[in-house]
Amino acid sequence: MTKAPIHMPNPSRRMRGFEATFGFVKDPIRAVGEKRGFAVTRLLTHWPDVVGQDLARTTRPVKIGYSRDGFGATLTVLVSSAHAPMVQMQVPRIIEKVNAVYGYAAISKISLTQTAPTGFAEGQAEFLAAPKAEKVIDPAVREKAVETAAPIADAGLRAALEALAQNILTRRKT
Repeated sequence: MTKAPIHMPNPSRRMRGFEATFGFVKDPIRAVGEKRGFAVTRLLTHWPDVVGQDLARTTRPVKIGYSRDGFGATLTVLVSSAHAPMVQMQVPRIIEKVNAVYGYAAISKISLTQTAPTGFAEGQAEFLAAPKAEKVIDPAVREKAVETAAPIADAGLRAALEALAQNILTRRKT
């Protein structure tokens, strides 16, 4: 019985796994984004990178509407009512940052809304909470963690092990 020769994979062949999965969802995501006016879906997927973490906690892009004369579009942004005045003051900066994503002056106006077009209850977005305050660590626990990781020469690894030791020692006490 002879064995079949083993063929080496063709390097020009596409990868499998997540790349193939992305191929299945790419077109439906693009279609939904374009239905809402988002020709550049990066505006939706990378909203915190576009406007910054502070604004992203309180805002979400909802849709882009194009006027009949074709001179600039209107970006509708969902914002919580308490933050609307602060966001309104930053509208010129948001327009500038969004247009940087598009590469040209695509957005000429921003409309703030407190409900999404789907309805009041369904359209409410979940906004990110403020970052948690750093907890106070007992100096004795910190000293024990530093002492435990002291023999490690690599600074990055030593810092990671110190943090791990602090977490373990803190949990034992509570």
